Amino acid sequence: MTAPMVIIGSGFAAYQLIKNIRRQDTTLAIQVFTADDGDDYNKPDLSHVFSKQQDADALILQSGADFAAQYQVELLANTRVERVDTQAQCLYANGERYEYSKLIFATGANAFVPPVKGDGAASIITLNSLSEYRRSQQALKQAARILIMGGGLIGVELAMDLQTSGKEVIVVEPNSRLLANVAPDFVALKLEQPLRDGGMTLELNDYVTTIAPSASEQAFMVTTKAGKVFDVDCVISAAGLRPNTQLAQQAGIEIKHGIVVDAQLKASADNVYALGDCAEINGKLMAFLQPIILSANALAKQLLGQSSQLSFPPMMVKVKTPSYPIQVGGKFNTDSSWRVGFDKGGVTAEAFDAQNNMTGFVVTDENAKQAFSLLRKLSAA
Repeated sequence: MTAPMVIIGSGFAAYQLIKNIRRQDTTLAIQVFTADDGDDYNKPDLSHVFSKQQDADALILQSGADFAAQYQVELLANTRVERVDTQAQCLYANGERYEYSKLIFATGANAFVPPVKGDGAASIITLNSLSEYRRSQQALKQAARILIMGGGLIGVELAMDLQTSGKEVIVVEPNSRLLANVAPDFVALKLEQPLRDGGMTLELNDYVTTIAPSASEQAFMVTTKAGKVFDVDCVISAAGLRPNTQLAQQAGIEIKHGIVVDAQLKASADNVYALGDCAEINGKLMAFLQPIILSANALAKQLLGQSSQLSFPPMMVKVKTPSYPIQVGGKFNTDSSWRVGFDKGGVTAEAFDAQNNMTGFVVTDENAKQAFSLLRKLSAA
């Protein structure tokens, strides 16, 4: 009997892969190992749970059991894989040995929590999964004042949603501006004023050093490098993601920033693949939905014996900031030159490289409607 194809993980990448495979093959044996319930949900919705007053169960699109039944997979929920043996093509979980024909790592990433001193450090909340939100939802619901460590994409989206829901929000960001890795200065700086006007506290060029139990009615006293002190009910870390690569690394699979894969999503061991937040493609981590969708489509073809080469077109990221919509496309860096227009509709900016080739764009406010036409222009460049 042929061993099944095995997927470790049950997040968006894993389930997109399964859906792609089942569109073409309904008989391939698939096992899914996941440390949680395996419920199918839309992870970006975690950025809106506070303003929509949703609990964790409201985000579930389909239970793990129902997903497994619909897509004809064997789901081993609440089962943590302990070890992978790529030579014998097997893995071990709960003391049992399971063979595989193909193994796919879709282990995702964990929220990074910066090193912080103090007895309150163990209470830092992360919101990178449904299970994390479920554990923290009651504390966050009751909280009046919340501090967020990190002013990048996720930190800003959470901060705005919390503020909209009526919370008092403090954002502490080590960079000199918000969205430092997402948008250029002239866009990010324009975002800060409406946030401050709405009552949000922004502490830039600073970071949290200590979290201690508070003597006041609030839960924690947070101290920053600059000496600022805040009494808050909860602290959330939104300081970035770290790919879950420990299991692959222990198996001797090549790891750099993530699990290194080629254009066919193949890892360094035979019959082993990786996709999603844990995978490093062309030296980059791509923790966004569009590259995961493209990867899942390409890998499904590979696993079904079809020729497929993963390539990424210019892609777009929507920053979910309702009071100041931002759409970012393509790529740019500190060496990019910009052609920028400001009008009553917002900002329209195009980025160019040294050869005057268009490489990316940013649009804001009403001008965000131009995003798809600019994406077509970028694709044709």
